[in-house]
Amino acid sequence: MAKAPAVEVQAGDRTVRVSSPDRVIYEATDRTPEVTKRMVAEYFATVGDGLMRALRERPTALERWPDGWREGMRLAVGPKDNDADGFYQKRVPMGAPDYLERVKITFPSGRTAEEVCPTEIAVPVWCAQMGTLTFHPWPVRRTADAGSLDHPDELRLDLDPQPGTGFSDAVRVAGVARELLEELGITGYPKTSGNRGVHVFVRIRPEWTFEQVRHAAIGFGRELERRDGGVTTAWWKEERGSRIFVDYNQNNRDRTIASAYSLRPLPGAPVSTPLTWEELAGLKDPRELNLFTVPELLADRPDAWSSIDDVAHDLTPLLELWETLPGGELNFPPDYPKMPGEPPRVQPSKKVAEHWDADGNRIDK
Repeated sequence: MAKAPAVEVQAGDRTVRVSSPDRVIYEATDRTPEVTKRMVAEYFATVGDGLMRALRERPTALERWPDGWREGMRLAVGPKDNDADGFYQKRVPMGAPDYLERVKITFPSGRTAEEVCPTEIAVPVWCAQMGTLTFHPWPVRRTADAGSLDHPDELRLDLDPQPGTGFSDAVRVAGVARELLEELGITGYPKTSGNRGVHVFVRIRPEWTFEQVRHAAIGFGRELERRDGGVTTAWWKEERGSRIFVDYNQNNRDRTIASAYSLRPLPGAPVSTPLTWEELAGLKDPRELNLFTVPELLADRPDAWSSIDDVAHDLTPLLELWETLPGGELNFPPDYPKMPGEPPRVQPSKKVAEHWDADGNRIDK
């Protein structure tokens, strides 16, 4: 069969060339038809206002699946994972158009890179041409302030179902989170993860470090634990049980969450979809929100996050929870350097007490 010629997709004031437009990116399911590369590019253009609200001026890693996604395909999780089908692109790809802007970011290791910094919808559409399905923006914005990339303007609360729990449990816990935020005078904005989880975002004033925002997430998670026995902040999976894990480490430097209106590499092209609290409470199956249905939803009502930038909140109430609730420091991700006050990086079931000092450092025998 002859290869389909490239097409032009309208993206704001530009047209973006999309090659191999008929390439199948998602296979058909019992509820959705197949999705082609052209359809992915056109989807990003259609949800452009909401997508750019999530990405604009933010360093953004790209989750690329150049040959599309199929059941059984794997996402690379490290530099040696060369035979994986999908991968994270943390540096600007070769051949980027002139209108794509860049921003220099610093990883926890101290290494630096120039990452994509979307400023117009043509950029995500071009990323679709490169096989991107999911956008992973940092919780910081590039501004005239030289320190802006070190001070998040978003608190991200990731409610992650553990084995034995599901989406309905995450929705219930999100309702408790909403009540807590409202008691503290804070407005949270929920979205589906695109899988089984729920994300709640809070705009904050960019006055605190990544470490302080992470502590705010821990404090929030601990108060949720106190109010609801179905919640945990335990870092080690063996300690989480059948509960909803508040993944506080998603607020670390270079830790990102799928953006609003991103596609996810799952059957049926599901979308991480912003919802009102009422819509979230009534949603039974997040797979209902996909590449086909989300544009219809936006045609019927405005973006549920249209007011997210209206107020930037004070983080102090959540930092007070961190200071007052017991528990102390929690573990960082394994690729981070050992952090002050961090507990031992060993599974509790494998820990031998005499091998560790009071500060969590291993004692060589």
